[in-house]
Amino acid sequence: MVVKAAAGGRIDQLGYVVDDVVAAMEHWTTRLGVGPFYYLPGPPLADLVYRGEPTPARIAVALAFSGPVQIELIEPLDDEPTPYRDFRAVHGTGLHHLGRFVEDFDDAVAAYGRQGLEPLFGGRGLTARQRFAYFDTETHGGTCSEVIEVAELGAFFDVIRRAAEDWDGSDPVRTVG
Repeated sequence: MVVKAAAGGRIDQLGYVVDDVVAAMEHWTTRLGVGPFYYLPGPPLADLVYRGEPTPARIAVALAFSGPVQIELIEPLDDEPTPYRDFRAVHGTGLHHLGRFVEDFDDAVAAYGRQGLEPLFGGRGLTARQRFAYFDTETHGGTCSEVIEVAELGAFFDVIRRAAEDWDGSDPVRTVG
């Protein structure tokens, strides 16, 4: 089956599962020149469901941009069921998902549904209304697809994008929350 991306095929985010988000930010900023990272040690996730079951999982997240692509570093903070935990158990660390920013979340989820794909994992993200969903498209090294509702996150993502455009290497990690 050919999976057509709900957002026209453009990849907006590369999401990496890491063992230590602080060490990963250090690597990305000093070795790869990507930054600054906006670090969320405990983002306010809610209504998480993995494989049809609620999960109380916790993660730490760091976000930066490299050109138009957002880099997301995700460290699982517990052993609760998540695709991050399962990815790490099978593949170790590395590229976990390709994310697409969408304005119409329901339409994007429906587009995957028309292709026979149901959300593998999802919930509410950085705001009470912001939603995200992963789809099990793990046909290449465990990488899956995510849709990220950006209606309430656009301004925050713009701050991160602008910081990357003007970044001179100083203040490489900016803690949020």
